[in-house]
Amino acid sequence: MFKYTLDNKRYHTLNYFYRKKFNSKVFKVSLNAGFGCPNKVDGKGCIFCKNGSGNEFKNFDLLTQFELVKDKVEKKWPGSKHIAYFQADTNTYASVDVLKKTFEPMLSIPSVVGLDIATRSDALSEEVLDYLSELNERTFLTVEIGLQSSYDETLKLIKRGHDVKNFEDSVRKLQERNIFTVVHIINGLPGETKEMMINTAKYVNSLGVQGIKIHMLYISQGTELEEMYKNKHFHILTKEEYINIVCEQLEYLNEEMVIMRITGDPIKEEIIEPMWLLKKFVVLNDIDKELKNRGIYQGDKI
Repeated sequence: MFKYTLDNKRYHTLNYFYRKKFNSKVFKVSLNAGFGCPNKVDGKGCIFCKNGSGNEFKNFDLLTQFELVKDKVEKKWPGSKHIAYFQADTNTYASVDVLKKTFEPMLSIPSVVGLDIATRSDALSEEVLDYLSELNERTFLTVEIGLQSSYDETLKLIKRGHDVKNFEDSVRKLQERNIFTVVHIINGLPGETKEMMINTAKYVNSLGVQGIKIHMLYISQGTELEEMYKNKHFHILTKEEYINIVCEQLEYLNEEMVIMRITGDPIKEEIIEPMWLLKKFVVLNDIDKELKNRGIYQGDKI
């Protein structure tokens, strides 16, 4: 059995990582702090973006959001510990004073064992990085950064708003501060080949980061990506293609890297394609089956 799992997975699961680190079930409480995004200032943002991620309680203040989300999961995981997960949009897109007023109250909640801050590489000033470094000394801090692809031409196509060098520089600065860093990538971006997707995984591995989130591209109503799909009908990965790519990507990821996510999580009422992605647990189970059928584990090709 793979040594970084508690449930017979062949990759380093987040559940294993949290259990070993905190000796408890840990649940991430998704929060929407309303920071906005620098990529939406002069435009619509990334072509696949609609409203950003968040919870159904986003119109409440953060402490109320936390309690409402926590109360929902307590029924399933009573007595669990929590990580305050600032998920929606770009959560360092503000002054340090504003960031302090946002993050600090979470640290006073007894069950909170850490903060998870999702952001962009172009929203990490030296002042913000210094504050994150200081936070990292007081709690378990995770910083998540979207890369999506290691190819500049793809980043330009999806209107990412930064290039690979900007991303890499920010990751290096986080790593120099010993901050647990998670990178997001997307499989199935328009025009990308299987080889390109595998290379993106290899690139992320070369950075020495601690975690990765692997997503499947999906098309939501009301996005620029929807218009692109209507006009060009670019190829959408089948479930079988996606599973094949993910299995190969895992082989090129160091076994100590935590696989924080391994599929997408679209909203049923908004998704246009691919509909197979709505069956999340089928996808997860099929990935497990394929890894077993091939007799492979995360990190096998390193």
